[in-house]
Amino acid sequence: MEQDINRIGISLPENLLKNFDGIILQRGYSSRSEGIRDAIRNYIVSYEWMNDVQGERVGVITIVYSHSQRGLEDNLTEIQHEFESIIKSSMHVHLDHDNCLEVVVLRGEGQDVKIAAEKMMALKGVKHVKLTTTSLGKDL
Repeated sequence: MEQDINRIGISLPENLLKNFDGIILQRGYSSRSEGIRDAIRNYIVSYEWMNDVQGERVGVITIVYSHSQRGLEDNLTEIQHEFESIIKSSMHVHLDHDNCLEVVVLRGEGQDVKIAAEKMMALKGVKHVKLTTTSLGKDL
């Protein structure tokens, strides 16, 4: 079965492209396009998994962000106050001069946990966000 192929152009910072090219080489991809297709597939799977959060959940949001991004820490604090009813704990770590790590532990309705993570993910200066959740089954 033949699929239609669409060509797109993207702009990337030089260091991101250099890191990506290194990964492509290590993993044995035949081209950047193959690596990008695989990365997009993984992103879609992650997005779909993150959207499937129903019922009460325990979650951990891990955020790496730029310390120098003006207003970012205030915005993260504001989001945490917005979701104070489900946030159980948070920890802030200075990774180096430019980067910070925030770990937020939540317990509540899965959709609220997801919305909190997505709001943090959308902030300018956030470099990485990972949401991990588990259900609170009767055996827990």
